[in-house]
Amino acid sequence: MHWIFKAIAGWIAFKILLLAVLWTLAFNGWQPFGSAKTATGPLATPTPSVDDSIDRETSDPYTGNLERFDRDDRAEKLQVQKVMDLLGIKEGSRVADIGAGSGWFTMIAADRVGADGRVFAVDISEESVKFINEKISREKRTNVETVLSKPEDPLLEASSIDAVLILNTYHEIAEPITFLRNLRKALKSKALVGIIERDGSGGNHGIDVEVVKREAARAGFETKEVHDFVKADKMDYFLIIVPASGN
Repeated sequence: MHWIFKAIAGWIAFKILLLAVLWTLAFNGWQPFGSAKTATGPLATPTPSVDDSIDRETSDPYTGNLERFDRDDRAEKLQVQKVMDLLGIKEGSRVADIGAGSGWFTMIAADRVGADGRVFAVDISEESVKFINEKISREKRTNVETVLSKPEDPLLEASSIDAVLILNTYHEIAEPITFLRNLRKALKSKALVGIIERDGSGGNHGIDVEVVKREAARAGFETKEVHDFVKADKMDYFLIIVPASGN
């Protein structure tokens, strides 16, 4: 008889447990196994996408003889020492030469920054990077580094650059606003960015200064200065931009 009472007690305990489970499901709302509980709170607002598109032409990157940029009279006509002064390039500076081409400005800047500084020769062309690397080896430069970049990104380390020069290259940048946004990330807090260009439409190897100003503003920059002393080298303007306050 004892085993009968144990069986009855077990059955009663099972019924009580089953009723407790059913009561819990009824109280919390039953859902099929594996289904997710529906959120009842407000939905998160999606982050709006940033429009970096431009409504103008850009020029094809230069593919000709790189040695043509290394002419003897260019530094004087372009007043490159004054350009570097205005960009605050001095001994120990870290400088980016965007669209370095033959490395003409790269080597001049390397002389200015000295052994404690560094110049990054940035270009999307493998031919240009190879050309500059050969020049580095030939001239035994220890403060110059080449960077094979992307059309939309200079691929520079964050917060690492004191000054930038984009010499006769801005009109070739296919995604200028995205590029400038990525460049801004690489700048130190007081960095200056210089853009030397000739006037044009974008597709004729030149770009109007007002267009550059507007695109720079969209990328989070503001105009600091505009000069025209570079005209002797067939350039129309030297624009200096800085990261806008709050960016």
